[in-house]
Amino acid sequence: MLVHVLLYEAGTESEGIHSLELKGSTVILMFEDKDDAERYCGLLEAQDFPTPSVEELTRRDIEAFCVEAGYEARFVEKGFIPSTDEERLMISPPLSNLEVGNWNNQDNINQQSSSSEQLEDIKKRLENLL
Repeated sequence: MLVHVLLYEAGTESEGIHSLELKGSTVILMFEDKDDAERYCGLLEAQDFPTPSVEELTRRDIEAFCVEAGYEARFVEKGFIPSTDEERLMISPPLSNLEVGNWNNQDNINQQSSSSEQLEDIKKRLENLL
């Protein structure tokens, strides 16, 4: 089954995947409907967050990536209606976002070494999915 995920700088060396932090877990959203994924991107852009692109990948590949990375994959089916505040984040991003910055900026390597290592690992895993 194909799903839609949100990628930043898709196809480049600094490619990254959009995630949410929920109760100490990193969550990757997999949208069944491309229109829902594109709407989510528009909401991120409206919050002055970098705008990701919507990419179509297999659900199995994203779930395998999440298991390997220690993330949680959440499927957002077409017409999904949230019943909790946490589920609301699956159709609308949080009001505040974590700072992203340029994860390839060499000036910040010392301050973000563990983050950079994690992002590099994520990038490699995403490249393997494609």
